[in-house]
Amino acid sequence: MNSFIRRASVIAGTTSLALVVGAGAASAHVSVSAPGAEQGGYTVLTFRVPTESDTAATSSVKVELPGLNSARTQPIPGWTSTVDKNADGLATAVTWTAGPGAEVLPGQFQQFLLSAGPLPEEESVSFPAVQTYNDGDVVQWNQEAAADGSEPEHPAPSLSLTAASAESDDHGAATATAEESTTKESDNTARWLAGVALVLGALGAALGIGAVVRGRRS
Repeated sequence: MNSFIRRASVIAGTTSLALVVGAGAASAHVSVSAPGAEQGGYTVLTFRVPTESDTAATSSVKVELPGLNSARTQPIPGWTSTVDKNADGLATAVTWTAGPGAEVLPGQFQQFLLSAGPLPEEESVSFPAVQTYNDGDVVQWNQEAAADGSEPEHPAPSLSLTAASAESDDHGAATATAEESTTKESDNTARWLAGVALVLGALGAALGIGAVVRGRRS
């Protein structure tokens, strides 16, 4: 799992660079990205949060989650994070809060990474967000696209998911087979060592008895 997080973080970092390059043309909305994210799979979600206010800084961001088994945040200097869970232990929301001096200033943006999964078995998933400014202003990013496809004023961050690939299924099956093979090999090795121990024990006992008999005869 740790190696997966490291690999996904590299992908997310590459995506972050692309976002920075295209920031001038991009819409200044809270958004989410995860290249190659699959239905039912694990990925690293990158939430991009720009400060649209000209007079206040972003001090907190809360994102709703669709009930995930796993949700792990990446540390950000000066920020703390909290993952909310329901009675079933599923992650339902994550909140990032800025410490003194760490707020996202006007004209800037911050990216928040979340290792999460498994994702819903759906074509797309939304992550409604709440952006709070240090002057008390709160912006709800929770609107769905209109029927004509036009973008609302405060759209909810959404992510398109691809169908699970056969390669992913084969990888899972291969992993299970490898683990089963390793278990069998371990069992066989344990039995072999136990047999050797019994033989050595019997040999030692025989030598001990022989020594006692020889001692009595002498």
